Amino acid sequence: MDPVNSTLARMLLDEITPVVMVLRTPFVEESCQKNQLSFIEMLSPFCNFNNIDVPVRTASDQPYRLKKFKLRLFYASDIRQPNIEVAKERLNQVITDAGEKDLSNLSSEPLQIESVLNSSQNEFLPSWFQYFNKELVRTVSFSEHEAFDHPVTCLLAVSSRDEDPINKFVDLFNINQLPSLLNDGSMDPKMLKHFVLVHDGVEVPLERATKTLAEMRSTFGANCCHLLCINSSKDGSEEHENLWSAYKTDISHGQQLRCFLSSDDLDELKKFVQDLSSKHIIPHMEQKIRLLNQQVSATRKGFRNQIKNLWWRKGKEDAPENPAGPTYTFSSIESQIRVLGDYAFMLHDYELALSNYRLLSTDYKLDKAWKHYAGVQEMMGLTYFILDQSRKDGEYCMDNAFTTYLRIGSSGQRNATRCGLWWVEMLKARDQYKEAASVYFRISGEEPLHSAVMLEQASYCYLFSTPPMLRKYGFHLVLSGDLYKKCDQIKHAIRTYKCALSVFKGTTWRHIRDHVHFHIGKWYGFLGIFDVAIKNMLEVLACGHQSKTTQELFLKDFLQIIQQTGKTYEVPKLQLPVINIPSVKVVYEDHRTYASQAAIHVKESLWRSLEEDMIPTLSSKSNWLELQSKMLPKKLRESNICVAGEAIGITIEFKNPLQIPISISGVTLICEHSPAVSEPNANNSIGEQNGETSNKSATSGNCASDTSSFTLSEADVALGEGETVLVQLTVTPRAEGTLKIVGIRWKLSGSLGGFCTFASDLVRKKVMKGNRKSKRSTFDNLKFLVIKSLPKLEGFIHHLPETVYVGDLRCIALELKNPCKIPVKKLKMKVSPPRFLQIGHKEDLEVQFPACLERKSSKQRSLRSKTDKVSDDIFSFPEDTSIADGTPISWPLWLRAAAPGKISLYLSVYYEMGDISSVMTYRILRVHFNIEVLPSLDVSFQISPCPSRLQEFLVQMDVVNRSSSKGFQVHQLSSVGNEWEISLLEPTKVLPSDFLLAGQAISWFLKLKNCRSVTDQDRPSVKADVNLLCGSEMVFDLYSSPLSEFHHCERVHQRISDQEHEDTVDFILVSRSQCEENDRANIFSHHICHCSFRTSSPIWWIIDGPRTVKHDFKEPFYAITLKMIVHNSSDDVVSIRCNPSDSAVNISSSGTTSAASGNEVGWHDLSLSNDVKITPDTPGTRVVKPMSSDTVPSFIWSASSSTHFTLDPLSSRETPMEICVFSPGTFDLSNYSLHWSLSSPSDQRVESRASSGTCQGHPFYITVLQQD
Repeated sequence: MDPVNSTLARMLLDEITPVVMVLRTPFVEESCQKNQLSFIEMLSPFCNFNNIDVPVRTASDQPYRLKKFKLRLFYASDIRQPNIEVAKERLNQVITDAGEKDLSNLSSEPLQIESVLNSSQNEFLPSWFQYFNKELVRTVSFSEHEAFDHPVTCLLAVSSRDEDPINKFVDLFNINQLPSLLNDGSMDPKMLKHFVLVHDGVEVPLERATKTLAEMRSTFGANCCHLLCINSSKDGSEEHENLWSAYKTDISHGQQLRCFLSSDDLDELKKFVQDLSSKHIIPHMEQKIRLLNQQVSATRKGFRNQIKNLWWRKGKEDAPENPAGPTYTFSSIESQIRVLGDYAFMLHDYELALSNYRLLSTDYKLDKAWKHYAGVQEMMGLTYFILDQSRKDGEYCMDNAFTTYLRIGSSGQRNATRCGLWWVEMLKARDQYKEAASVYFRISGEEPLHSAVMLEQASYCYLFSTPPMLRKYGFHLVLSGDLYKKCDQIKHAIRTYKCALSVFKGTTWRHIRDHVHFHIGKWYGFLGIFDVAIKNMLEVLACGHQSKTTQELFLKDFLQIIQQTGKTYEVPKLQLPVINIPSVKVVYEDHRTYASQAAIHVKESLWRSLEEDMIPTLSSKSNWLELQSKMLPKKLRESNICVAGEAIGITIEFKNPLQIPISISGVTLICEHSPAVSEPNANNSIGEQNGETSNKSATSGNCASDTSSFTLSEADVALGEGETVLVQLTVTPRAEGTLKIVGIRWKLSGSLGGFCTFASDLVRKKVMKGNRKSKRSTFDNLKFLVIKSLPKLEGFIHHLPETVYVGDLRCIALELKNPCKIPVKKLKMKVSPPRFLQIGHKEDLEVQFPACLERKSSKQRSLRSKTDKVSDDIFSFPEDTSIADGTPISWPLWLRAAAPGKISLYLSVYYEMGDISSVMTYRILRVHFNIEVLPSLDVSFQISPCPSRLQEFLVQMDVVNRSSSKGFQVHQLSSVGNEWEISLLEPTKVLPSDFLLAGQAISWFLKLKNCRSVTDQDRPSVKADVNLLCGSEMVFDLYSSPLSEFHHCERVHQRISDQEHEDTVDFILVSRSQCEENDRANIFSHHICHCSFRTSSPIWWIIDGPRTVKHDFKEPFYAITLKMIVHNSSDDVVSIRCNPSDSAVNISSSGTTSAASGNEVGWHDLSLSNDVKITPDTPGTRVVKPMSSDTVPSFIWSASSSTHFTLDPLSSRETPMEICVFSPGTFDLSNYSLHWSLSSPSDQRVESRASSGTCQGHPFYITVLQQD
């Protein structure tokens, strides 16, 4: 920017210009006051010349033309240093007046930061800043160390009404009435005088004024006298453009001024001031500059004069420093040089001014006249700026002047402020806004109000810097606003805080944003603008990040503002408490009804999977809801269906974000109701219906806003520190039509009402073709179609325990009740999971438990058929079942705790309406309950084949009591199936008491026999149960209901993929609990299914014969006859071939033994003989190495022992065998093998079973003794 056209240049043109001292008589002032103006105010608009175009020649011979010029007019009484306190009061008044003018913008919204950044300085900066800065500069006017405030001319004005005008002129310039600065030697009293005769055309004839002017010219000279005619308008009706608004505070801009000044008068005023400037003042200043320059050149310029000056000032550096500094009179050479420099500056000869300022700066520094030195440095910096030379030197001079002023102390503080303001404008003209802001910060000083203005101006410098420094902009605005508030300038404080809010809004700087909102709200409340105050205070209520003390302060002050209003406020989207709208859950009942709150919170998909087989299909692709929707208007099809008289529940999460407790009262829903239209098929939209026939009712906090349409519940909530509470609210429609839940309303601390509407984007309904909508989705539509009242079943579970032990079997009762007179019928029921819950028979309610489970006779072992089940899962009540008028019916359910843990049980009851006119033909009651199952008995089995018996197995049953305190009585073990018999190996008492206490373990050893055959496969086994309790003869019938159903479920649950074969057996262990006082003994059933007894071979066999024989061995050998019994355990025909080996294994014969593998089990010889080596390649397989050819075998198999035969399924056969023994000894007859193969496998599904194999012979020992 061109320095001549900068803001600083305009400021200098206003402040550093020639001063005209005005002396006038009272009649002059009286004539001017007819126009509501003083004499100076009347002349002021014409003292500013933007294009005066006057030739000027100062010290040089080369003239230049002066374009801009201005005169400053002061009454003689005003030419003095301003009083500090008066100046301070005036500055405070300027700030106060500026705040009052901005009152219209006080309630406006703060600008967005984007708008702020796009605004220009002139648009955004407060206009009163320049006026305040100008007044601040004028507080140091007429300083003794500066000359640009010295009067250049004295203007003496006498009225034509005055008596003896000549003497009046003489009396006006009485030395005793002149300013003190002229009398004490600071200013030169000899100045240019100009005499003006002010003629009021209304009061005095013009002839008199003309005569007086002639006398003046003859007395004072013709060139310095002037006649000024004013008030030429007779009636005072002249209207002129407002020329005086900038000079008179009580005239607003644009206001027309009615006065006695005619247009000719204005022209004469203008011509008078222009002539005074161009013909008198400027020539006088030129002449004085030339004169002073000659004197300075003669005494101070040149090498000789400089040495002389330094020698004269030598020694002053060592002199003690005087805080007030030396005193210079107007006649001193230093004062003359300062006048020369200031006159040259005012006439725009900046080079001449700079040279004299430089010359003077050294003198003042040597004299330690620091205030004078700082003033010269200040003018040098300004001159450098105007000349646009050496920016570095200019800034150095301003910094030096500023620092020096501050070093002086309080007397230089105001001069430092003026220097800083000019320095700031220099930096701003060069776009150095960041540096300008730091200067503003330095000149803020100790005066709080002035500091507030400076900090605010510094903030704008940060804003307009490149790039914008928004954080510092906002921070300095907050500092400024805080100082404004300390000085009771609340409106300015609000303005700065609002500007800061545009920076902090939407950022993560939560603490400072809360500070700004809180104080804005508090200050607005102080001014009585409560709407804006509450709006800002609402922003800081949910300040969970603040300290507990701060939160208490915010809430306390907020509630005080509410009380000051004297009325109840309702605030939308009140942030306290925090309402989690996405977590809103809507619960209502259409065809789906719920017996308890627990059933409501079950996933809809689980209920659907349970009920899909019970719901009738009206068409292949539609249900009753879809069919009904076709009968409704298009917009009503998007609504949910509810029944009149049945509550709609809304669950909303309320959270207290604060560390202090809060109370919420009167929490209720906001609803609207529209009555039903007479014709559902009408094409009118919802809006048309509402406009014509609807009767909407919105809640206002009352429990029931419209009892004929709907009823609302109300809740009070006390939220602790950081507590989150789920609030359940209900609305119960009473009439058919359309019900819409609009939002929620509540009161905070009983004084502030808040409401929140559920936005459509948060609760919109997702519609998926072919799928029924979920009842609890956050996006459910909150509009409901209310249909007429319908019957609704209520369900209760009796005798339901909260805690049971694993295996506990008991009967519970389901009670169903219909309070409505309209009956319900065609009831069906389904339970889940069936492993824990089974539906009983009606007569089960009458029998005594557990006596009903006892076996009456062996013939009652067939499964009991249930003719009342339409399928494996769905149970149908008797056809004549009907429920109405509150008469309950009960139905038995069997509960068995199958596994430990927290178990959820589900039950759905389908029923149809007795009223065929209802649009809803059926409903479903959903029942859900939980039980906790604790550990009881842990049962495990190990089954191994019996080595000496066909189709017999040894069973080890291990029982561990896993409970913490409960004792159990092991009663009965049963094998499931007709083909098994089970018995104890030794029927002895194994428990020291009848009960297995907590933590104890026990094992039983039993024998299991497979009685399965082709001929008697269906023959019931009478030995499938073992009574493990000594002295008890009671046996439970495991084939009766519900044990048979539960066992079937356990088989399904415990099935493993590789157990798809029949080589397994199931066991059921029945136990009873240890009875406590007033407690009955429960029955516990433990089902262990699919216990495998499978082997790798489908055949079993044993060798039978004598174990000990005697022979005298008179013959070479002795023949012993044996037999082999082979059994086929499979369902296939098996081909078997027996292959005896030529080698023999002699355990003990004439001192020779055979070595057995270390991996063998049972009795065997440990001789080191290596004639026979048995290598266990695989478990159960022995490979016998033949004896060497030179060894004589101890025995041999006869040829008849090698045979081949086939076995039918599940059949046995005896085959004779024979051996020949050659010497006494003990022989192991295991050196044979059986090769088997399946002729035609009947089960193609079992891929893991081999079709053929070879089995090594079982050990069979025979001892041959020598007979004497």
